[in-house]
Amino acid sequence: MSRLFVAVGDSFTEGVGDPHLHYPNQVRGWADRLARQLGRADPTWRYANLAIRSKFLDQVVADQLEPALALDPTHISFCAGGNDLLALRADVDGIADRYEQALLRLVGSGAEVIAFTTFVPRASGLLKPLVRRVDAFNAAIRDLAATHDVTLVDHDAMREFDDRGLWALDRIHLSRPGHKRMAAQVAQTLGVPHTLKLSDLVPPDRLGWRHAMRGEAEFVRDEVIPLVRRRLRGAYEGDTTRPKWPEPIHPADGMKRLAAEQAAIERRLREWGEVLERL
Repeated sequence: MSRLFVAVGDSFTEGVGDPHLHYPNQVRGWADRLARQLGRADPTWRYANLAIRSKFLDQVVADQLEPALALDPTHISFCAGGNDLLALRADVDGIADRYEQALLRLVGSGAEVIAFTTFVPRASGLLKPLVRRVDAFNAAIRDLAATHDVTLVDHDAMREFDDRGLWALDRIHLSRPGHKRMAAQVAQTLGVPHTLKLSDLVPPDRLGWRHAMRGEAEFVRDEVIPLVRRRLRGAYEGDTTRPKWPEPIHPADGMKRLAAEQAAIERRLREWGEVLERL
């Protein structure tokens, strides 16, 4: 029987932080990397990814759940709520309640549901105010996963992700090595063999306090302030972003080739649209 893995969520699942020019939206990410491993293990595996960056939990539920379930997946990953936690005022109990309702909808489909806790790098001082609400949300996710027989990838318990090399410059998204390591972890959780080569984690050099303060200042200037400004304007990258793989593909057919074919079709559609507008 052909199996179908559908990924829904936000930037974590879309693959932000793992740039790749030959993949849709110019990012790859753990879900695409996992899909490639699934295709290697069994060419009949199919894959779709509806995740879009910067989406809040309610947006993921409203825009992605029903299209994902309509594909009749055998496996579906669900990771949402992280952007809600970044809001200035976050009702963690309310987020957890809405998360549970979405989880119940997915579990009721009969698919194997894969959920994730949210990781906060302990080394990042500027993110410490988020730790309490993230810990509360993670506790709720663990409880819900156990209660509803959901496969849990407990990202927060993976202390190797304290390594800064696994994170992008914004310290919010995984880097290429981080996404690769996450793909390996999910494959292991699902009992799927993989051929991903994981680089050794090397302890970082100890930096003097002046260098550390300079790094924090650059982080605030280049990452935090632009993020706050975008949120105050209500401008989000996901507003103009489309799902990477809205229709199921066979990863074994070669994801770069499939991405090129998809891009060519979209380009022809745009060209035809421009022609029709001139008529």
